[in-house]
Amino acid sequence: MQLIVGLLVTLALIWLAFVGLIWLYRPTRSLATPAIRVIPDVVRMTRALLADPETPAITKVALTAMLLYLISPIDLIPDFIPVLGQLDDVVVAAIVLRWTGRRAGVEGLRAHWSGSEEGFAVLLRMLGL
Repeated sequence: MQLIVGLLVTLALIWLAFVGLIWLYRPTRSLATPAIRVIPDVVRMTRALLADPETPAITKVALTAMLLYLISPIDLIPDFIPVLGQLDDVVVAAIVLRWTGRRAGVEGLRAHWSGSEEGFAVLLRMLGL
């Protein structure tokens, strides 16, 4: 019984840490709407990065996990929670793509980007690159 309670407390603490991370990295209001609009382009770029043999395996694992999270109906923060519920997909994608962007560089991301230049500028702003 103590093991189960300990496991539940640990899971709750991990969940709270994720919520705190999402709150810390949440985009500003002026960036949130454009960031949501570029999600289809980000998905296409991610698929292109996954198909590229030059992309390192660890990066492919992170991008695959991000895609699975984006298409999953289960979120870290339920959608009924105002503001954070809708932005958790954007924040998770931003964290993974920031990590990927630091490895691939701006030109590596641009080479796989099929969206507009304005959308790419939003992506760069979102990633802090």
